[in-house]
Amino acid sequence: MTAQAGAKTPYYTTYGGHPPQTDLLTDRAVVTEAYTVIPRGVLRDIVTSVFPEWTNTRAWVLNRPVAGGPTTFAQSIVEVGPGGGAEKPEPQAEVSGFVFVVAGELSLSIEGENHVLAEGGFAYLPAGAQWSAKNNAAEVATFHWIRKRYEPLAGVAAPGPVVGNEQDIEAGAMPDTDGKWRTTRMLDPNDVAFDFGVNIVTFEPGASIPFAETHVMEHGLYVLEGKAVYRLNDDWVEVEAGDYMALRAFCPQACYAGGPSNFRYLLYKDQNRQIML
Repeated sequence: MTAQAGAKTPYYTTYGGHPPQTDLLTDRAVVTEAYTVIPRGVLRDIVTSVFPEWTNTRAWVLNRPVAGGPTTFAQSIVEVGPGGGAEKPEPQAEVSGFVFVVAGELSLSIEGENHVLAEGGFAYLPAGAQWSAKNNAAEVATFHWIRKRYEPLAGVAAPGPVVGNEQDIEAGAMPDTDGKWRTTRMLDPNDVAFDFGVNIVTFEPGASIPFAETHVMEHGLYVLEGKAVYRLNDDWVEVEAGDYMALRAFCPQACYAGGPSNFRYLLYKDQNRQIML
């Protein structure tokens, strides 16, 4: 399989390879009880995972539920070579999923309906849904796959599949930011049937989160474009396109966008459910 090095895409997709012996091992990777940072340089050939349900496929697991870290979700970057895919990708019927394509094309069949997701394409896959995925193109297809055990809500029907492209959705400006901080919501946050949300957050150069957000939602943040300085707990961390951050509940967070391009990231968060005691 050929990695996506040098691919022309608005989303960072340069993974794989192996650093030369002359490189220093010092890097920005860090794991704490409040957050984890996986810099893009970590995503090498030797740290890939194989999912047995898939053919001609490799993956980098970015988050799994572990003690001291986010516990509600798993997130992976998945590369599918030409002709590769899976007839039954999801091994757990109680788990819902979300895929977001960052390079190439991914063909999905969801409950008998066929869809082709190009760059920026996404799909919400309900728990128990019958779906399959295949790369019918000549180039590698790369996507993010978020998985979460669905939490049913009494009196509310579970959501059905949702398919779209983030480039077709108008981003909503955050109040009092002159549109320099925008959020593209791919799932309706006001529909309580969804127990998680996936957004793309955009900051223009110099824009910021001007306070330390401290909240119950866990986060997975993958930087699609640009660079920033991120405040995580009591640390300032530099991040750039291709980096990943996993934030446990109540980890304080803020950022400054560094430019010269926009700073954009794919954001997961759990939501719309009561705290069960």
